[in-house]
Amino acid sequence: MRVQAITVALFGLVAIWFGARVFLTRSMVRSALSLLGAMAALGGLFLALEAEFLGVLQLMMMGTEMAIMALFMVMFMMDPGGLGQMEMTHQKRSARGAGLVAALAAGGLALRVGWGVTTPPVVDPATQTRLLGLEIMGQSMLIFETAGVTILTAMIAATAVAIARRR
Repeated sequence: MRVQAITVALFGLVAIWFGARVFLTRSMVRSALSLLGAMAALGGLFLALEAEFLGVLQLMMMGTEMAIMALFMVMFMMDPGGLGQMEMTHQKRSARGAGLVAALAAGGLALRVGWGVTTPPVVDPATQTRLLGLEIMGQSMLIFETAGVTILTAMIAATAVAIARRR
């Protein structure tokens, strides 16, 4: 339990640090990579909290999304490396004040809440994942399977149409 709490705290601090770095850099690419670091730390946080499905989903989705975003920034931004004098922050005084008030409020709430006793252990992660799948897909399995086959057929047909015929 103690190792889990330390790991959760560590991933939380890493996420906060990377989240701050998003706004403290002049480079759009570094900002995107910092956001990727924050999202990866949140994925690690979910994994440390034994929410494996959410952790892996966070890592897969956000990792791909941030990598694509960084590539598009390099392709289309006038100064993606931040070598110019572009300023990424606006209204610095009010933003710092709002951030400080929000941090103090969150810290105060975390210290004032009666956290109570630890909950009893739940079923193993494999059973949780199976039950979640049954809950989500119970009524809609046929629809999702049909949609998947239809999308696959459309992709094959689009590829077949796009390829030039040779004689």
